[in-house]
Parts: sequence; C-alpha cells; structure tokens
Amino acid sequence: MASSSDAVAAPTVRVFIAGGSYAGLSTAVNLLDLGKGLSPRMLQGKKYEHHANLPAVNWAITIVDERDGFFHLIGSPLALADAEYAKKAWVKYQDLPCLHTPQVRVIQGSVTSVNCEAKTATTVDAATKVATTHEYDYFVAATGLRRAWPVVPQSLTRKQYLIEAGDHIHAVVNAHHGVVVVGGGAVGIEMAAELKMVKPNVKVVLVHSRDKLLSAEALSDECKDKALELLRETGVDVLMNHRLAASQKVDTTDGSSKYELTFTNGHKMVASEVIMALSQSRTTSTYLPSSAIDEEGFVKIQPSAVFSPGTPNARFHLCAGDLTKWSGIKRCGWAMHSGHFVAQNIHKLVTQEQTGQETKLEEFDEVAPMIGLAVGKKAVASGPDGTVSGEETMQAYFRDDLGFTICWDWMGLGGRKKEELSAV
Repeated sequence: MASSSDAVAAPTVRVFIAGGSYAGLSTAVNLLDLGKGLSPRMLQGKKYEHHANLPAVNWAITIVDERDGFFHLIGSPLALADAEYAKKAWVKYQDLPCLHTPQVRVIQGSVTSVNCEAKTATTVDAATKVATTHEYDYFVAATGLRRAWPVVPQSLTRKQYLIEAGDHIHAVVNAHHGVVVVGGGAVGIEMAAELKMVKPNVKVVLVHSRDKLLSAEALSDECKDKALELLRETGVDVLMNHRLAASQKVDTTDGSSKYELTFTNGHKMVASEVIMALSQSRTTSTYLPSSAIDEEGFVKIQPSAVFSPGTPNARFHLCAGDLTKWSGIKRCGWAMHSGHFVAQNIHKLVTQEQTGQETKLEEFDEVAPMIGLAVGKKAVASGPDGTVSGEETMQAYFRDDLGFTICWDWMGLGGRKKEELSAV
C-alpha cells in the first residue's frame, strides 16, 4: 500500500458522480481501491491485491443523489410486502462504512445541468434549494432510470420511505377482496410472488395482457414458461390475455372500498387493491447536453464507457448503469459491473495524464438478454447458456434477502474486511 509520503505526492483528481445507486457506488468504491494501489473489486470473495505499478491517487469524489441513502432496488417487491425487510433495504449514505473517508462527499440533491466544455456540474440541494456549481476532472452519469410507483418507492428520505412502505403494506394485508397485480413483467411477477409468500392468506391475482409472461423481453419461451410455472406454485392466480380496460373504485356496505375491474375480453372482477406493475421507466439524462444522448435520453457511449465523440471533452465524461445506450436487459448486475469498468478506465486515463504513456482502456462486451428472477422460494435464471430454476438458483442469485447481501458484499458497502487485506 502507498506510504504516507507517496500519498502526499499523489495528485488529487476530482470525480463527480451523478447517481448513488448500484452504478454510482460501484464506481466510487472501485476508485477508492485503485487510488490506494489495490485491484478493483470484481468478484465476491476475491482477495484484494496490491499492485505496485498502479499509481496512487487522492480522489475528491462527489456523489449526488436525490435520495438520502442507497435503496436496494431489487428488493423493492419484498420491501413493499414486509415491514422488517423494508428497514433493511434502505441504508442512509451516512451509515455506509465504505463512504467514511474524506475522499468522498455525498450531496442529497439533483443535478440540473452539466457544462461538458467547462467541466462543471450544477446541483440543487434538496434541503436548501440552493444551486451550486461544481468543477470536476471526470464526470460519471449514473442516475439510471426513473421508475414509477409501486415499482420503486417515490420517497427521497428513509423516514418518509418507511411511512410510504408501511401504508402500502397495511393496505395489501387488509385486502379483504384480494390484490390484483397488473403486468406480467419481472416486477409484476416478483411483487405478486413476494406478497403471496409473506401474506399467504391474501388472495393475489396477476393479470397480463399477452399469452406469455415477460413478453417485453427477448428471452426464451422456456424461461417465460418456467416463470409462469413457479408463480402458480406460490399460490398466485394468473390470468393471461387479460388487458385491463377500466378500474373503478366503489364503496361497500361495510365501509371499506374495492375496485371493480373490467377487461377487454369482457371478464370482470373485484379487488381491494390494484397494483400497476407496468413498465413506465424513463431516462434521467435531462441534465446532459443533447449531443451526449439519443432520442430516448440514453447516453451514447464508446465500448470504454466514455461518451461518444461529438460532446466537448468527451474523454472526461463516462456513463455507467441503466443510462448507457448499450445492449442487454437493464439489471443491477450490469450496473455494478459497468461502474467497476468506469472506475478502472478513469484510473487508466489519470495514469495516462501522469505518465504520458497510452493505456488500453477496458471495453464492454455486447450483453445478451439475460435475467435472474425471484419467484417465491425459487428462482429462474436465463441467458445464452440456457435456463435454470429451483431453490439452488434462488440461493445462487438472491440468497435469502433478494440479493441485498450479495450486492452489499460485492461492492464492499460495509468497508473492506481485514482478512481481505491480509495479503496486501
């Protein structure tokens, strides 16, 4: 590890990270490792190694996010069904040991504009509403997609989120006429399954407008059929080819309320709660210049994650996570992986600046459609090598907490463990 004298001589590099979820945090923690001469964290359980040829860097990392903490997005279906899990799924940034370093500053607020030519970013503080301009050496766009309720909670503070989740849990637990989940994509499947697992006495029905679940994804029929099989195993009633035409809330004689649902095929039913689990995500790149994004708002990147030519100072601007215009299904695994790549390439670009020697940047491969889906006590996973499912798949992909511990350990959010540094 670099000595104190080396650390004093090391350059200070300002990195501005827009977004503090999987991609943003992965970028930050890997930068911290690389700046200390450690190899980036790539695989769970991998030992950290010292590389004498990696120059030390003092980072001045600024992370800006609208929320006051890291929310485990994968766990959202369970967080909105189980109050105890909800507490675990949101960790305030100030409580993340990995960020307890003077090299990292976290701001709760929004990024309103980025001047790539001047290399400045403007933020608005969530509490004071004061606008501040920040200078940077490297910029990372990692704000991802904005997803609608109830796919993710809309609260921006942990305190308000727990109230929001609690209200939702109370409503579905007391759903005397049952719960209808509209939408058979990944979110709808997991929300229906988790609710049924946590509250087995509640009637849960999932309705989908197509003849296959996961119909919007380029996945095999084997995967889609297995998802349906596992969902029905949990006790969820599944109605295929049911497109919702109308939903009307009416009062009942016992003082409660219910929804009368009508479908385009003429079928009618009632439910106490209706959960719209339809895909309504949109990009969050409005702060970037038009030269950097496509017509849908995704950031145009080179395989190195560096912005495509056409934007001023493109080589100092990188993108990680769901906001990238890249192949594959948007997943948290990709977000963490891309953050890890972005950190390596920023470090390599800094090395080039220091040494004047050209360095080959890491490059993304094309990503084939793949998915890991938790369905009750089992999971289904599918990709180029085929489809697997069962309890073993659940443990491999999610363990017992919908992947919270896997992501926590992979990014080292609890800080590096002494045994992982023993070889340094």
